[in-house]
Amino acid sequence: MILGAKKLLKLVKEKKLVENLSERELKNPEGAGFDFRIGEIYEISGKGFLGIEERETPKIKLLAKYNPKKEQSFIFEPGRYYLMKTIEKVNLPENILCLLRQRSTLHRSGIMIFTANVSPGYQGELTFGIINLGQCQMEIELGARVVYAMFHEVKGETNLYRGQWQGGRVSTTKKEKQI
Repeated sequence: MILGAKKLLKLVKEKKLVENLSERELKNPEGAGFDFRIGEIYEISGKGFLGIEERETPKIKLLAKYNPKKEQSFIFEPGRYYLMKTIEKVNLPENILCLLRQRSTLHRSGIMIFTANVSPGYQGELTFGIINLGQCQMEIELGARVVYAMFHEVKGETNLYRGQWQGGRVSTTKKEKQI
């Protein structure tokens, strides 16, 4: 079951389900979830590795970071792939899973965001892939709403997230053993 806005706002207040929500989301969220905003943008370089027991992600370089006191935009170049991190931080209890979809203005502009499931027990900001598949540059203000988060109740026993991305980590620093 997808949780509605009234229930979500109660969980935000009582359990800090989501931290750093915008005033818009705290006062009048649309639909049955929250919009999350773009907070950081990274480029990746080098090579990565995904094995059966080990992994190493490509190197990252921070290109832009949201500052609420300063209006700032980033231009996504055609054909370029980036990583983005949200301003919002989730704190999912054992009975809630979060699924994400990009806002439709983005795909109407040639931008695609690659999201993932957010498992019960995960705490931290979220990192996604973002690419400009269009033919022209796309400018996005840091702090703009880019993904829609829907929260689903989990019925029955579950296992909490125990992965190494806990806390909002964006990349590995070296080859590491997977949990």
